[in-house]
Amino acid sequence: MIFQTLTTSFKVEVLSGVHDLLTDTIKLALYSDAADLGAATTVYSTTNETSGTGYSAGGVTLTGVTINSSNGVAYVNFDNAVWNPATFSAAGGLIYNASKSNKSIAVLSFGATKIATNTFTVVMPTNSYNSALIRFG
Repeated sequence: MIFQTLTTSFKVEVLSGVHDLLTDTIKLALYSDAADLGAATTVYSTTNETSGTGYSAGGVTLTGVTINSSNGVAYVNFDNAVWNPATFSAAGGLIYNASKSNKSIAVLSFGATKIATNTFTVVMPTNSYNSALIRFG
């Protein structure tokens, strides 16, 4: 089962100064519905990772990292992640820090398995204090 959340290990590590989201290499890997991802996920794994045309193990590097604050909330956003060409399916993903031994950051659930026949895009939420994927407030 894939449960969308910030991982518990990330919460501890960010408070301990492990992650620097502006300079570290942050990646998004995709997974099938057989994956077991949630708050207890600590590192990127290839187990039940998506495979198919246009997808490479480890996923893609996230770009356009921005850190902002508003209304007492600090938040992080990324540009959309795109695979093109793409012929594969995915039910969720793991954002992780490739610069820090592949430590997990957040689990994404797509709500159902999504199938790509040309381009696969993970659309990031609005870059705001009440919508961003990673928020502290």
